[in-house]
Amino acid sequence: MSFEVPEDKQYLETHEWAQIDTDANTARIGISAFAQDELGDIVFVELPAVGDEIEQNTEFGVVESIKAVSDLYAPLSGTVSAVNELVFDTPELLNEEPYGDGWLLEIESIDTDETDALLEADAYEQQIE
Repeated sequence: MSFEVPEDKQYLETHEWAQIDTDANTARIGISAFAQDELGDIVFVELPAVGDEIEQNTEFGVVESIKAVSDLYAPLSGTVSAVNELVFDTPELLNEEPYGDGWLLEIESIDTDETDALLEADAYEQQIE
C-alpha cells in the first residue's frame, strides 16, 4: 500500500510531520497518512495549550483511536502558537485530511538546526514501505 508523503514536509520516525516556514521561524505539525491508517478511526485528541513549550522528540500530546492510544512526539522544539481546535470536536479530520484540516499544532521560535534530525519525504517513504 502506498501512502501520500508530501514533499513540503519533514518527518519524524514516529510518523509526525512538520511543515517548516524558515522565514517566519514557525512550523505546523501533524501526523502522517501512514500513522492515521495504522491507528484506525481516531476518536480523541489531547494537545498542549497555546504558550506551552514543546521539545524535539518528547511527548506533546495523545491520539486515541478505536485500536490504541498513541503518544505524539514533537518533530521540533518551540512555543505553541496555535492549536487546531477543530480536531477536538471532529478528531476524524486526522483520518480524512492528515496533511490539511487535520493538522495539530503550530509552533514558533523553532530551532532550525533541529531540522537536520528529521527525515525528508523520500527517506520517510522508504521507512514506511
